[in-house]
Amino acid sequence: MLLVFLAIGAVAAGGYWYWQQSASAASSVGKSKSKGDGTGGRGGTLVVKATQAVAKPMPVLIEAVGTVESEHSVQIRAQVSGVLQSVLFKEGDKVEAGQLLFQIDPRTFQASYNQAQAQLARDQAQLENARVQRDRLEPLLKREFITQQEFDVAVTSTKSLEATVAADRALLEQAQIQLEFSRIRAPIAGRTGALAVKPGNLVPAAGGGAPLVTINSTDPILVSFSIPERQLEEIRSHQNEKEMRIEILPDRSGPPAAEGKLVFIDNTVTAQTGTVLLKTRVVNKNEILWPGQFINVRIILKIEPEAVVVPEAAVQPGQEGSFVYLIDADSKVQVHPVKISRQIGGDVVIASGVKAGAQIITEIPQALQPGITVRVAGAEGKGSVDKGKATGKKGKAKSED
Repeated sequence: MLLVFLAIGAVAAGGYWYWQQSASAASSVGKSKSKGDGTGGRGGTLVVKATQAVAKPMPVLIEAVGTVESEHSVQIRAQVSGVLQSVLFKEGDKVEAGQLLFQIDPRTFQASYNQAQAQLARDQAQLENARVQRDRLEPLLKREFITQQEFDVAVTSTKSLEATVAADRALLEQAQIQLEFSRIRAPIAGRTGALAVKPGNLVPAAGGGAPLVTINSTDPILVSFSIPERQLEEIRSHQNEKEMRIEILPDRSGPPAAEGKLVFIDNTVTAQTGTVLLKTRVVNKNEILWPGQFINVRIILKIEPEAVVVPEAAVQPGQEGSFVYLIDADSKVQVHPVKISRQIGGDVVIASGVKAGAQIITEIPQALQPGITVRVAGAEGKGSVDKGKATGKKGKAKSED
């Protein structure tokens, strides 16, 4: 019996000791947590980067992809057959209108011209003689020294020779044209392409095959592009306004390389794509734009004077549309859905959902959640420095005292 009471007492003493140890450990943990919360409450505030939505003039625009094309493109072909004697330019050269490009062997055409010229001179001499004969016989006919038939023969001979001389002049002109065709000149100013025929080869007269060379005009130059048919009415409504202009951008994120006006709207909608073809003419003195080049086109319809703009990084995609994180007056995070009007470079124009002056988070931390308190990076830095400086000056004053 005594042993039973001793065992019960030992168990009770052990339980009391364990309870005392557990209470002590819990007290230590509680103090530790209380201390951690005291320092972490201030240090746990999330630091974010933010900016303000601003109101500034922004263009209302339509963007498209276009193709650069030459306003004038001419394929140079020979109009007479012959051996190509010389090429008087280099491939890729810029040429002027009327500049001599090719010389076909002219000897055959020169000989035909000389022959036609000699034939004209012979028939002109015969015509002069016939006229003299007619003029001499006319007074004799009045005196009845010759018959009417003899005079009529003289008149007919004169008219026949006049017709022959006229035909000779036509043949001479034709021979001159053929001789001129042996010298091929540039019909327009522009830049030449690759040569298809080298000197020494026989070139056919205006036949099939590749042209001798192609000349493309490069200044001014056209840019053709297509827009969806739903945007056609909007463009037509602004077409005659001075504010409307078209910018050409080789790089979408870079500055425009040229600027022009709308010069052509196709008279039909392409049924397969539902688009309409448009063209603009731009100055291209430095030849920044090249025929066949794909280019970005920006049609600026008008300027919106007070557009609300935020950085692209501030706009987040969501299942129900785009949204931004706003910081309210109590430094708490709020989620605001927004409607995007357009994006120009790194700027996003907001149609609704945000007003100018609103503070918007631009870099989204992983721990960011609606309703938490945040601090904008750099917002308290100056205050802390100034406070530190003030404390330092005060301390220095006390030490001097």
